[in-house]
Amino acid sequence: MKIICIGRNYVDHINEFKNEKPKEPLFFLKPETALIRNNHPFYYPDFSNRIEYETEIVIKICKLGKNIQAKFAPRYYDEIAIGIDFTARDIQQNAIKNGLPWEKAKAFDGSAPISKFINKSEFKNINGINFELNLNNKTIQKSNTKEMIFSFEEIIAHVSKFFTLKMGDLIFTGTPSGVGSVKINDRLQASIEDKIMLDFLVK
Repeated sequence: MKIICIGRNYVDHINEFKNEKPKEPLFFLKPETALIRNNHPFYYPDFSNRIEYETEIVIKICKLGKNIQAKFAPRYYDEIAIGIDFTARDIQQNAIKNGLPWEKAKAFDGSAPISKFINKSEFKNINGINFELNLNNKTIQKSNTKEMIFSFEEIIAHVSKFFTLKMGDLIFTGTPSGVGSVKINDRLQASIEDKIMLDFLVK
């Protein structure tokens, strides 16, 4: 099972980090050991002093596919969840500064808390899903999938040029603005359409 994460997919987040708008989806991978399920706590790692949250809508691949055309992409995912791409920002920035890979800043164990999944048929408009993140009962990220630069279908079409997509693969589809740090004892609650889907503590 692969966890594929899309970067720079919301304009406001691109502006937040003063990055350039991509011409095609940017992506990186996390291992299965990055997943945290069932609202289990996130344990702050001892190798970083700056762990940041990035809230994202996640789609689950339901069918084997390669070189998928965008018009057929809806057939290849059937469920949606919300997740957090935790990033060791200090490690990432140091790696970028020195021209080094930064998987260890993004793909470390526990860096991908994820909610339960909802069948996409429950949404009236799959390209208009509201989602948000609350930190200690304060809303810190809030957006809608209509704000994505690349749609779910465009992401699937692009990624499947390079990787065969298999049943159970997960795609984190990018984060909006409002990214920030967490600390021990913080409580994070992530919602889809005002329904809390993810609720866990940092320890």
